[in-house]
Parts: sequence; structure tokens; C-alpha cells
Amino acid sequence: MVPGGSRPCRVPLPVLSPPGHDDVRAIHGRTVPAWDAATLLPSTRLLQKRREVAEVERALRSQREEFRQRMEHLAQRRQQLGQREEQLRHVVLKFDAFLKASAASQERALRRADEERVKVARQEAETTRLRRELEGLLQLREHLARRLRRLRGFEDYLQGVLARTGQFQDIPAMLAHFGALVETRAALAQQAEAGQEQLVQGRALLRGYQEEAGRELLRTQDELTRLRTRLEAAHHDVLQQESRWAHIQSTVAQKTLLLGQIKLAVLNLFQLATAQLKVPADVALEDTEAQLDTVLLCMQDLAAICAELCPREAGPRPPRLPAATSTRPLRQGGAMAPPGHE
Repeated sequence: MVPGGSRPCRVPLPVLSPPGHDDVRAIHGRTVPAWDAATLLPSTRLLQKRREVAEVERALRSQREEFRQRMEHLAQRRQQLGQREEQLRHVVLKFDAFLKASAASQERALRRADEERVKVARQEAETTRLRRELEGLLQLREHLARRLRRLRGFEDYLQGVLARTGQFQDIPAMLAHFGALVETRAALAQQAEAGQEQLVQGRALLRGYQEEAGRELLRTQDELTRLRTRLEAAHHDVLQQESRWAHIQSTVAQKTLLLGQIKLAVLNLFQLATAQLKVPADVALEDTEAQLDTVLLCMQDLAAICAELCPREAGPRPPRLPAATSTRPLRQGGAMAPPGHE
């Protein structure tokens, strides 16, 4: 304090906006109580902002790595689904070829079976016909002998009929022709019955093949439906992940914009401090950390000047400014040297 009780002189400092958090801040894994907005130094607030930005960048890198791993897993899953779909397509094509080949083999088997049945039926019919013909001939011989004895009186009648028709030479030829017609009719009836049985059997066999093919087709369709459902679920999951990635990109853009604003504010503060104190500003525009260190040295010099000008001032002393955090040497000139180097 200046003798005489006069008020201490104050050096005007640039005013910054209050910090974003109100209660506590995490710095390098430790929590410290928040400073009051009136007592917290601008450089401290800027350092806290920079550390918060670094923590946000680390969290974003972690989220990018996790999202990259999930996208790789989804890409592998999509490739597996594509391979599975290609395999199912090949299976369906093979199944169609199998159905066509089976239908052709069934048709050939039915044709061969029909031919075999026709041959066997013809042989059996021929054997049966010959046996029956032999038995019939024997029976006919006896019967005709009996009838010949009984029908001696009708010989004249048959002779008269033979004479009237003029188609046959004698009576036995006429009777043989009539017997042949009767046997032919019986054989045709037997062949028609055998053909009807074969047709019924063929229809039953064809119905069985059709039912089996229908069941196999239903199973294949169910499998295709399940695979389509899984594919739709995978597409939905991919869409959700893409939406999340878009949200993450939007958040990164906002954080990047905020970081750019902070860097711009630091640059403005650096330019204002170097212009007011006439300090050579040989720091690169992109080196925000060096700019903050330069501003901190300026604040230390101003605090030292205030302490020298007002050494006996009553009341609480201003808080001690933290040391520079940069490990790189800064050029000192004029009033920029810290108090310990005077």
C-alpha cells in the first residue's frame, strides 16, 4: 500500500468469459474445487479449457476406435451373410436341377415299369390264354362230342345256314370263328383290367413323389424366410450404426468448432498481451500452448509489478499465478523476464 492510505494502483487486464463448469473439474485424474468466477485467473480458465478439450479428444478417439471395430465386425458379418446367401442360391439351383433330374428319372422309370408290366402282362395273358385255350379245347371237345350226340338233328339246320350265308366253307370253320371272337373279347377285357390297375398304381406313385417334393420345397422356403429375416435384422443394425456414426461426426464437428474458437480466443489474448506489453511475438500462429505460456508470463510480470508498486496494501493478496506449463524455452526481453531473474 502507498503511504498516506491511498488506494493501490491497478493494471487493467483483459476480461474473459466465466468457465463452463460450476462445481468441480477433473484435471489429470484429480478433482479440484471450482474457483470463484471473480478470483479464478483467465490463464487458469484457459488451461482448464485446454485440458477439457484434450479429455474430449481422448474420449472421441476411444469412441472412433470402438466404432471402427464394430464396423469391421459388421463388414465381416455382411460378408458372411453374402457368402451364406450365395451358398443358398447354389443349393436352390442344385435342388432345381435335382428336381428336374428326378422328374426325368421318374418318367423313365415309369416308362420302363410300364413296358415291363406290359410285357409281363402280355406273357401272362398269353400263357393264361394258351392254358385256357387248351383246357377249353379239351372241354370243348368233350362238350362238342356230347352236343354232337345230342344235336345230330340240328346238322341239317346248320347245313342250311351254311348254304344261306355262303361265307364259310363248312360248319367247323363257322364255329371256330365264333369261338375266336369270344376268346378275343375275353382277352381284351383282361388287358383293359390290367391297364386300369397299372394306371391306378402309377397315379399313386406320382402322388407320393409330388407330396415329397412339396414338403422339401416348403422346408427350403422356410429356410429362405429365416435367412431373409436375419438379413433384414443385419441391415437394420447397419442403419443404426450409420446413424450413430453420423451423430458422432456431428459431435466431433461441434467440438472441433469449439476448439477453434478457443484457439482463436487464445490468439487474440496473446496478440493483445504482446501488443500492450510490447513483447516480441515470435511464436507461430498454430502453437496455442506457447501462446498460453507467453500470456502467463505476461500475467506473472504484471502481478510482480503490482506487488512492487503496492507492497503494503492491506487485505487479501491476489492469488499466485501458476508457472508456465510449456517445456520449450521462450525468448525473454524487457518486462517479460520473471521476477526471480531480475
